[in-house]
Amino acid sequence: MVLESARTLHPKETIFLLRGKATKNTLNISELLIPPAATYGRGFSTLPMHMLPMDFSIVGTVHSHPSGNLAPSFEDLNHSMGKVIIIVAFPYQGEENVAAYNREGKRLTLQVT
Repeated sequence: MVLESARTLHPKETIFLLRGKATKNTLNISELLIPPAATYGRGFSTLPMHMLPMDFSIVGTVHSHPSGNLAPSFEDLNHSMGKVIIIVAFPYQGEENVAAYNREGKRLTLQVT
């Protein structure tokens, strides 16, 4: 769903919230949520934090990088929400175009099942 959304909105960025559960060494993501009143632009995507419900099951975000760069930007790291940032990059073809990072920018192992 994320890759399809990124392809559809390209060259604008897309963004979703991730709902799941965190344990000591594992983060299980169970749902994608479309944030209310999100803005999708060229080189950015944003969501109004004041419009989000208080939901402690939100474990992070996933957004696209139309540039093809899988690395998180300083803005991504400074405005991260939750424990994980997942980035999907152009050309949005598969797992080779997806990367996960923690809030400090360290790349994490991502397993899709």
